[in-house]
Amino acid sequence: MSALDLAVIAVYAVTVVAIGTWASRRQRSAGDYFLGARDLPATAVLLSIVATETSALTVISVPGIGARGDLTFLQLTFGYLVGRLAVARWLLPGYFTGTQETAYARLESRFGAPTRRLVSALFLVTRFLGDGVRVFAGAIPLALVTGWDISTSIVAMGAVTLVYTYLGGLRAVVWTDVLQLVVYVAGGVAALAIAADQAGGLPAVLARAGAEGKLRVVDPSLSLTTPYTLLAGLVGGALLSAASHGTDQLIVQRLLATRSLQDARLALVGSGVVVILQFALFLLVGTALWAAGQAPEGLAGDEVFPRFIVGHLPAGFAGLVVAGILAAAMSTLSSSINALGSSVTHDWYATTPERRDPVRLLRVGRAVSGGWGVLLILAALGFHAWGSRDTPVVVLALSIASVTYGALLGAYILASRFPRVRGPDVTAAVAATVGVMLVVVMAGRLARWPGLAWLEPVGQLAWPWYVPVGTLVAVAVGGLLGTRRAGPTPAAAR
Repeated sequence: MSALDLAVIAVYAVTVVAIGTWASRRQRSAGDYFLGARDLPATAVLLSIVATETSALTVISVPGIGARGDLTFLQLTFGYLVGRLAVARWLLPGYFTGTQETAYARLESRFGAPTRRLVSALFLVTRFLGDGVRVFAGAIPLALVTGWDISTSIVAMGAVTLVYTYLGGLRAVVWTDVLQLVVYVAGGVAALAIAADQAGGLPAVLARAGAEGKLRVVDPSLSLTTPYTLLAGLVGGALLSAASHGTDQLIVQRLLATRSLQDARLALVGSGVVVILQFALFLLVGTALWAAGQAPEGLAGDEVFPRFIVGHLPAGFAGLVVAGILAAAMSTLSSSINALGSSVTHDWYATTPERRDPVRLLRVGRAVSGGWGVLLILAALGFHAWGSRDTPVVVLALSIASVTYGALLGAYILASRFPRVRGPDVTAAVAATVGVMLVVVMAGRLARWPGLAWLEPVGQLAWPWYVPVGTLVAVAVGGLLGTRRAGPTPAAAR
């Protein structure tokens, strides 16, 4: 990689640390640190949501999916928008009742503190594992362009992210997200233009891809084993988005940081539209790479785009695209550090009045956030050591999230629609759901064990159906347990 490329990456790293330092000047309490004083503009939060959920997985894996297949992955994003609309209509108003600090505070008033902490624990485990994969993915292109090994790249990227997140809190995270979105979208546009030029121009790419059926967007089949169908996208994508954007502290924290319910709705629904356009961009990057002959058979899908960056982009552009991938990875990592720190601080630490002192919570919150940053770096190193090249990292991360997302979404449905359900019922429902989903996700491997061959059909279930299955199990178990009671609980009756 040229000196110009390295200079571009270095300037980007210095800039995000500077933003973190700037944001740290305005912190006087945990509310300032974790919620940006509830004064962040809707547009900035909208772009921050997009940058956070995009992560390095989109920038790396999605072009590989486009190169190896067609555009049917885009059907998931249609469901993402449907799920956001549902959250904006039914879940968001409840978050703006009172002064909630986390996504799980509302469950305490309905089911009690143990249920709040249980659901918070699910979030912590899921986010920790899923974002460990994302950090690992973001280090791949850095290793390719610098010549470092992946472990060194993980530590370097994680250290820079940890510095600005530790200093600036959510305000720094959101404003660096805005910068990061601009950087990685610009990198994606530049890569598309260069790859298309190598293939004879964008019209030639589209013509050739259309003739090969690679521009297909909608698959109307009703198969439960095909991942990217219209039904799986609308149902699975909607419920995945409802869980991730309606119950996951990573996103809810941003919505709570806006100035009003109206601003939160604008940020949430608007992000769904932008995500559709963004996925389309990176799928088309993969299509252009295929047309340019840059996706040879035998090369792992996750390596198609990074290797193109290293081998075919001119000086300056390669640095921009790598900075874009780092931007996506760092955006997710910084968001995860802050959200995990917020959940532990408010859901687990601030359990007594003396622990709720704003200045004390600020000090504790920073320390906890720093600890999570170190743990996420270690998790990424673990996935590098023991991960498999056979599964795209985007699918691996979403599969991990799907183990618990159904349980999270089911808990909120039980809280709002099943007045007889109480805390112990939710606990049992969550435990049952996580157990069932672990079996579902691991069924393919478990079926190889003696006596478990009957699990093979379950192992063929496409991953977009994981969250719908988990939600159904959680609601069914909790609802059935609640029917044992003769009337609603007082909290539900109110």
